[in-house]
Amino acid sequence: MSRAVFASSARLPGGWARDVTFAIDEAGSLASVTADSRPAPDAERAAGPVVPGQPNLHSHAFQRAMAGLAERVGRAGAGGKGGSGEGGGANDSFWAWRETMYRFLPHLGPDELEAVAAQLYVEMLEAGYVGVGEFHYLHHDPAGAAYADPAEMALRLIAAARATGIGLTLLPVLYGYGGFGGQPAGEGQRRFLNAPDALLAVVERAIRELAGDPQGRVGLAPHSLRAVTPETLRDGLAGLAALDPRAPVHIHVAEQTKEVEDCLAWSGRRPVRWLLDEAGPDARWCLVHATHMTADETRDLAASGAVAGLCPTTEANLGDGFFPAPDYLAAGGAWGIGSDSHISVDPVEELRWLEYGQRLLLRRRNVLAGASGHLGEDLWLASAAGGARALGRPTGRLAPGCRADLVVLDSESPCLAGREGAALLDAAVFAGNRRPLRDVMVGGRWCVREGRHLAREAVRAGFDAAMARLTA
Repeated sequence: MSRAVFASSARLPGGWARDVTFAIDEAGSLASVTADSRPAPDAERAAGPVVPGQPNLHSHAFQRAMAGLAERVGRAGAGGKGGSGEGGGANDSFWAWRETMYRFLPHLGPDELEAVAAQLYVEMLEAGYVGVGEFHYLHHDPAGAAYADPAEMALRLIAAARATGIGLTLLPVLYGYGGFGGQPAGEGQRRFLNAPDALLAVVERAIRELAGDPQGRVGLAPHSLRAVTPETLRDGLAGLAALDPRAPVHIHVAEQTKEVEDCLAWSGRRPVRWLLDEAGPDARWCLVHATHMTADETRDLAASGAVAGLCPTTEANLGDGFFPAPDYLAAGGAWGIGSDSHISVDPVEELRWLEYGQRLLLRRRNVLAGASGHLGEDLWLASAAGGARALGRPTGRLAPGCRADLVVLDSESPCLAGREGAALLDAAVFAGNRRPLRDVMVGGRWCVREGRHLAREAVRAGFDAAMARLTA
């Protein structure tokens, strides 16, 4: 049944407007958006100003269950590439963190993945994320064998998204190797590995499962240039194009300096340059992290139309470095945010880290402000637009044809007192630590009311049971 929501103020693509009626069709999309309107007698009234919801363009759901496990020095078995973790933080790195992840993985089965993902998605929705790009590479059982249905783990993620109401762009990951040039994968990677044909079968199965569901989309994610060869990358992309020529493509790239050095040794080119030259990324692509780029790479990535997928809290947690944000934005580059390893699940914190990192690096303020001069609003809207492009779904804007994804700000929040218009999002992002969000609608369905997800208790019970098994 179609419905209407009336808001006293809302941030529309053309700016802030008053007395806005959102007409929502039966599929959960915005049929019309009318400013300076009178509320219809049967219209619901939003309890505060309405803004677009945020897409979370990069998630590894299973890592929600291991958040915090790598935050101690000298943890047993944290050796391997990058150091042992002994002797203080000087020897700790992304590569040591990765060993912690590998030790955690054997305990995670389909039931645990679904419960952890559902809990994560509840937390995302309560934070104002309305869609998620699930970069899914936990395909097989702990021995590395395919499940009876090779798409079992992908289907569990779809089930978690449906149970919680979040929009989902599922990105099954092509992962075949352990290093540049087709180096053999390690024991800890055996649950990830697929040849292109096997991975494309998972993609096709997910497409069938989500057929006709406007809340879902399927793409493909070559994990990184470390994990594919030019041949498997080509075959994966060709197979995806045969299934859906407009499907999103995501890839990790240039996150760590060691990755850049290894790519140079393998190909004579840095990873972003190799991708730009050989793969031709366009507006369907999302290059996740892209932390370490030259000035030319930064300019050319911006010109390609691809989205830079930035995950500031995870990048800080892993000691990755600083994305060249001022130059990228000056070149007109599209970008969005993701929570990645989920040591934080909050778009406000991601946006703050993005800006504050640049302030510390450059010793200036309001580094990333756009033309409006309102930093919080500029960051929120740019991230919403770039994230929507990366997820390949019509979200990120309150306009006809887009999904009815509405975030209602909490007018009672002290940080919003006396604020209106653009100053509302400036304050929502940069004033205080209490989340000033009240209600969240996704696809025409209220998922969060008064800050609480409607299925919070049931989902939490499943999560607690799963964590008890994982930590037994």
